[in-house]
Formats: sequence, structure tokens, C-alpha cells
Amino acid sequence: MPRVVFTPSGLVAHADDGTTVLDAARRAGVDLDSVCGGRGICGRCAVVPGEGSFPKWALTMAPDAFGPLTSSEVAYASRRGALTPGARLGCQLQVRNDVVVDVPVTSQVHRPVVRKHVDVTGLVVDPVIHLHYVVVERAELGDDRSAARRLAEALRADHGLEHLTFPTRVLASLHRAVGGTEGTTVAVAEGQRVLAAWPGFVDRSFGIAVDIGSTTIAGHLCDLHTGEVVASGGLMNPQIRFGEDLMSRVSYVMMNPGGEQALTSAVRGALDELAGTLCTDAGVERQHVLDLVLVGNPIMHHLVLGIDPTPLGGAPFELAISDAVHGRAVDVEVQLPNAELYVGPCIAGHVGADTAAVILSEKPHASRRVQLLVDVGTNAEIVLGNDERQYAASSPTGPAFEGAQISCGQRATVSAVERVRIDRTTFEPRLKVIGTDAWSDEPGFDATITGLCGSGIIEIMGELYLSGLLRTDGTFDQSLAERTRRLVPEGRTWSYVFHGEPGSDRALRITQNDVRAIQLAKAALRAGIELLRDHAKFATIDDIRLAGAFGSHIDPLYALVLGLVPDAPLESVRSAGNAAGSGAVRALLSRSERAEMEAAVAGVVKIETALEAGFQQHFVDAMGFPHSTAPTPLLAAVIDLPAPSADAPTAGRRRSRRTQEAP
Repeated sequence: MPRVVFTPSGLVAHADDGTTVLDAARRAGVDLDSVCGGRGICGRCAVVPGEGSFPKWALTMAPDAFGPLTSSEVAYASRRGALTPGARLGCQLQVRNDVVVDVPVTSQVHRPVVRKHVDVTGLVVDPVIHLHYVVVERAELGDDRSAARRLAEALRADHGLEHLTFPTRVLASLHRAVGGTEGTTVAVAEGQRVLAAWPGFVDRSFGIAVDIGSTTIAGHLCDLHTGEVVASGGLMNPQIRFGEDLMSRVSYVMMNPGGEQALTSAVRGALDELAGTLCTDAGVERQHVLDLVLVGNPIMHHLVLGIDPTPLGGAPFELAISDAVHGRAVDVEVQLPNAELYVGPCIAGHVGADTAAVILSEKPHASRRVQLLVDVGTNAEIVLGNDERQYAASSPTGPAFEGAQISCGQRATVSAVERVRIDRTTFEPRLKVIGTDAWSDEPGFDATITGLCGSGIIEIMGELYLSGLLRTDGTFDQSLAERTRRLVPEGRTWSYVFHGEPGSDRALRITQNDVRAIQLAKAALRAGIELLRDHAKFATIDDIRLAGAFGSHIDPLYALVLGLVPDAPLESVRSAGNAAGSGAVRALLSRSERAEMEAAVAGVVKIETALEAGFQQHFVDAMGFPHSTAPTPLLAAVIDLPAPSADAPTAGRRRSRRTQEAP
């Protein structure tokens, strides 16, 4: 029976030969839209079939894995226009063999919510690119000066600009720009490179800063004169269909010759789409966008630049380049004809330009206080330091925190559970979902609940532990099954049903495997932190800041309860928001901040976790909740921690349980 793997959810369906992808999706509970009931009319169920090998699922796509194009698909194309390249209608696409199918955002009923904002408090706007208005002397018979020379002389006289260079694309429009009587506006980078010239007075120019995450791509369109963020937006990284995490995508390239081209094309197409959306939302013409700043982890960095990422998949994890990269936006197929390109510097093979942007945003190198910066994602990037010294590391946490590998996990969408509370006496859950203000036990709550997003996963794990349903070692306490119908046997293990009736096929639950996936992810993260502490030898950590699309939505209390970060006063743990995006915007709007980022990165000491003998022991110790060996007196001062059960390996002190009220 053919196996159908759906990305980005990771859900798997087993289907009879000839079953349509839409039917298989419905069977597996995959979020795939359809309005016309599978008649091939609406086009809402468009999917992208995979190609090549997928080691994660031990699957290689056969040439005949899908049925041929159907007459309904041909008719749809004739009525509505062709589908996007590589796409097929899910209601018509028949499965013949084991397959991987990507469900793009546009085909999902519950589309991901991209929640990214930037903080540029205290920024002094001084962009690399400036506009200059001049009145150029008109050409006269007998004057042999070219249009470029007359323009250069006017810019020197009025603005003190010397040694200007004019690229070919500007020369092509120069006569029109300087030939009128209304003057000329010129965009100049670094006081030397002419980027564009327009007839008349132009007083607004723009730039785009983008954080290219492995899951989410978020961008911000900014006014280069005022520093105002005039539009923000994001989309899911389409590379997800090649692999949920970074190493899966590297494996895809290794297993499929030329696969890096497909990955590069996917991310560049997404960048161009995002740029177009931002310009449309703000009513800005693409020709007036003059700068594009990109940051991302090393693999995203290499792929967007068209560099084979496979050297980053194994020791010595060598970067093709670590310095900042300069060019033009069109070099990466983003159709901003006048825009410069700046790609931020990387720190090391697994610590990239996104971490450089986080450092710029949070500025540990400029503070006496010791900061721990944790960018939580599929590959956690960690920085520890102050103005004396800074250390960085990466930890392979995998995609569990973001919903993958969790039986009921999903992306952050409307109807996804983002907050959880469990009564300490009855063990009954209270839930809050994205898009609804009320909790599930409050009047007016009528939201559909489809699964857990990242913050909900963290909270339910923490609540299961605080309520005593989970032991310190991460196993369910089956003795409590006598007190609640929600703790149910599942084979040789147990599960907690947090939504729906136990025994129902529609019930949503946390399984023992889900708990293990979170333990492995958080142990990898914590082990990386402990290695940095070993090397840095700071007596204390003054501030802990959680960054990233997911990390910025974690409740600091639950980060401490699960042991994601070391024991600390609750008030010292806070969200850094979209620190990478904020850093990218700072680099866009200020040449001094751009230079500061490059200088700060040069001073960071990279710790390679793969070479550290102590990593494994730190990993094992971090498997327990909150931690198997490290005491947590500061956490115990603000919340009642359960006593370990007699058969659990971790010691701790017992305190009375109190029911924590939701705010």
C-alpha cells in the first residue's frame, strides 16, 4: 500500500493504488483546502509533488509514482491559467507508489500566522544610500561634456560627491533623467556608486530587510530617510518540502545531484514574492527600493547565494565565505532593479548571519552585564557574553519545538493551541487558541481546535510536569490514571488527552513519544548552553533573552520549568522578540550599525559542540525536567515544583501543589 508523506506537517497516510492526494490528505488529517468537492474546479487543493530521494523517510520517488495529468487539470488550466510550476491538483493527482507531497501555504485552510515585529529603539538613521537632487546644466551645441559628466559636476558642486561611478543600467536612462528642466534626483551608495537617476524631485527611497529562517521568511520594508517600517510581512520557506530541518535539506542535496539548484530557486522565488507583496502593501514601486539586506543561518545563506551547502553537512563545516557579501538584488533573482544587496556576515559553519543580527540587536558586546541569547529554532543558535568576551555555539534541536515530530503539532495558525493550563486536582485542561481571546472554559469560546503550535507544546509539557502527570524523567505517572479519565493507556505507554473525548478518533493527545521528542530537543539546546558556560567561566548570567519566531513566544516561566535555560530569577528571562529581524533592519538603516555588526562578529569565539567531549554528558543531564542534576532554587521560589516519584532518577524537594491561574 503506497505511503503518502505530507510536508510541512510530516503527516503520513497509507493509501490504495489510485487514491487521490486529496483523499489521502483527508484520511491523515492534513490541512488541504478544497471548495469544489474534488471536481477540479476551484484549484484550492494545489500541491507540489516531491522529486528525488528523501532519506528522512527512507523514500525515493519513482518516475511513475503519480498518475498522469488528467483532463480536469487540463481544463482547469485552460479556464483559470496554468498552475504554478511543478504543481498539480490534489483532487486529481493519483498515488501509484510511495510519495512526498508538499502542501503550500496557499492551499492550507488554516494558514500560518507569521508574527514578527521589529524593535529599533535608539537607532540613528544613517543609511548607506542617499538621494541627492540637482539641477544639471543643459547640453548646448559645442559643449562636449557627456550627460554623466554634467551630472557628476552638479553632484560635486551641490553635494561634495567625488569619484562617482555610473553602471551601465544607469547610463541607459541617463539622457531622460537629465534632459528636462525639472532637475534630477540621483540615488548614490557610499557616496560613490550611482544606483539610479530620475527626472524631477524624488524624496522617498526604501530598503528591505529580510530574515531568512529555515521555517519562516520575514521581511520589513523601510523608508531609508525616516527609518519608518512601512510594511512587514512573511511567508513559509518553500524549502520545507525538501526537508523539515536544515540537515534534511543538506541530505536532499547530497542524495539528489543538482538538488541545491532547486533549493536555491525555491528560496529566491520566495524572496521575490515577499518583496513584491511588501511593495504592494505599502504602495511603493520596485524601482524605488534601493537596498536589500539579508540575514540567515549558514545553510540559508549559502543557498540564497547559489552556493552548494553540502560542506556544511559534515566536519569541518567549512563556510564558502564568512565575511559580508555585497552585490545587487538581481544577483539573487529578486527583481528590484536599482537595489544593492548586502548579506550579513556569518560567525562559523553553524552560526550564521541571523545570529550576527541578533548580536547587533541585543548588543551583548556593548554591555557589562552577562547576556545569554538563545535563538530557538530547528537549529538553536546560542551566544553568551558581555563587553569583555563573547562565545557562540549551535545545537541541533530539530523541528520538534515548532510542531514537527509531535503527533498533534502544527504551525502557528488560527485555531492552534498556544497556551495551556492543567488543574492540579482534577487534571482537566484549559486551552487558549490563536485568534480567540477567551479560554476554552470561558463563555463565548467557540473556536475550532486543530493542534498545538510551538508555545502550546512548551506550555503543555510544563503543565504536565507541574501537575505531577509527568515525572522528572519524562514518563507519565500511570498511578494517576485512577484520578483522571484523560490519562489513557496507549500500547505499553500512556498518553494525556487534552482535547476531545478519550477514546475518540478526533481526540488530541500528548504521547510518550511526543514527550521524548521535546526532551531530546531541549537537552540538545541546554547542552549547548552548558558548554558555553564551561568555556566562558562567568560567575553569573544577568540576562537571558529568548529570540526567534518561536523563542519570542515562549513564556519565560515554562522555559525555566522545562529547563530550556539555566535556573535564573524569572524577571531576568524575557523575550527578545524578532531580534534577527530587528538586527537586519538596523543594518539596513545605519551604516555605523552595519560596521558594528561586522566588528562584533569578528570577536566572537565559536565553540563547536561536535568536538566537545562534555557535550554528551551535558545532554544526558539535561533530559530531566527541569534538569537531572542542576538544582533550581530560583525557580522553586516562584512556583511549586512537584516532588520526584520514588522511581525517578532525579532528586528534588517537595512543595505543596498550587493551581496556577491563567492570567
